[in-house]
Amino acid sequence: MVDQILAGGATSVVNLVIHALVMGALVKLLLGMAGRGSGAPEFMRYTVVIVTTGSVLFAAHFAEILLWAYTYAAVGAAPPGTDLVYFAFSNYTTLGYGDILPVDHWRLLAPMTALNGIMLIGWSTALIFAFLRRTVPQLEKH
Repeated sequence: MVDQILAGGATSVVNLVIHALVMGALVKLLLGMAGRGSGAPEFMRYTVVIVTTGSVLFAAHFAEILLWAYTYAAVGAAPPGTDLVYFAFSNYTTLGYGDILPVDHWRLLAPMTALNGIMLIGWSTALIFAFLRRTVPQLEKH
C-alpha cells in the first residue's frame, strides 16, 4: 500500500503544482484585465476572458489527466491493452464507468485520481465563480 500512496501522492502533488502555476497566471491576467480599459465593449472583454480562462483550465486539467495516465503506465496499474488516457479521464472526473478496473495491487490509485480531480476541478470552478462575482456587479453599474 505504501507504494500506491507514494505514486498517487507524488502525482497529486505535481498536479497541484501545475494547477497552482496555471491559476496564478490566470489570476494575474484577470486582475490586470480589470484595471485596463479598451475600445471593446466591456461585456465582450469579459466574454473573451471567460472563454480564454475556461480553455486554459481545460488544457491544464487535460495535462493533469495525462500525468495520471503516465503514472498508471509507469507502475502497471491497468490491465494490458487499456486506454490509459480514457481510464485516467474516467477516474479524474469521477465518472467511473467501471468498464476498466485497476490491477489489484494498484487499486488505490483510482480513488486517489478521483480525489485529485474533484479538488482541482473545484478549484477551477471557484476561480470562475470568484471572477464572475467580482465583475458582474461592475457590469450592472454601467
